[in-house]
Amino acid sequence: MNAFRILLGLFFTCLIIYTSIVGINHGWKLFPVFFGDMAAMTWPGQFNLDFTGFLTLSGLWLAWRHHFSPGGLALGVLGFFGGMSVLAPYLIIASYKAKGDMKVLLLGKVRAGD
Repeated sequence: MNAFRILLGLFFTCLIIYTSIVGINHGWKLFPVFFGDMAAMTWPGQFNLDFTGFLTLSGLWLAWRHHFSPGGLALGVLGFFGGMSVLAPYLIIASYKAKGDMKVLLLGKVRAGD
C-alpha cells in the first residue's frame, strides 16, 4: 500500500509541476486546445477522446463510491474535470481511511461490508 501511495504522490507532484510549466509557457486555455484536437480528428484528438473516457469513469466511480449523494456527485464532477490532481490525493486519503484494505478503498466502507 505504501508503494501505491508513493506512486500517487509522485503522479500528483509531477502533474502539478508539469501543468504549471505548460500553463506559464502556453497559457491556461486548455479546453480550446483539448477539443480542437478532437475536432481535427488527429492522434492527439484520439488520445484526448480516450482520456475523456478515463475521466468519465473516474468521475462516475467517485460518485458511485459515495452512493450518488450530493457530495458524491460534486466529487465526481471534480474528478472528471480535475483528473489525477483530484483522484491522487483522494485515493491517498481514502487509503488511510480504509486502513490499507483495498476492498474498502475501491468499494467504500458500506459496500465492502465493514
